Amino acid sequence: MDVTISLADKIERDEVIALYKASGWSSADKPEQLFLALLHSHSLVTARFDNRLVGLGNAISDGHLVVYYPHMLVHPAHQRKGIGRKMMAVMQSRYAGFHQQMLTADVDAVRFYESIGFERAGRTEPMWIYAGTEH
Repeated sequence: MDVTISLADKIERDEVIALYKASGWSSADKPEQLFLALLHSHSLVTARFDNRLVGLGNAISDGHLVVYYPHMLVHPAHQRKGIGRKMMAVMQSRYAGFHQQMLTADVDAVRFYESIGFERAGRTEPMWIYAGTEH
């Protein structure tokens, strides 16, 4: 499988919404807000197979000290092929040396993130006000 992973400066709205819907993410229900949020991210990484978007991740950062990875998703038909790992490697390379790299992992993703070096943040507890439905 020849997948192209790269930091992106251009994404198309329809392909993004299709990926989020296929992955069952509730943010697909707010397509305008989702697309604008992604466009205003500090960084975007994409995975393409046959020029189709099969993976996407973004980072929100102050650009110097802290980075947060809110979205990292791979189309269900392309999961377990190393695509997510490669996308995270691009992001972690971009933010190497930052004091803090953070994310919130859903139950099914915890082992994946642990396998690439993330660990539970001490005794902290995740907290949020969330309008989504998939958790």
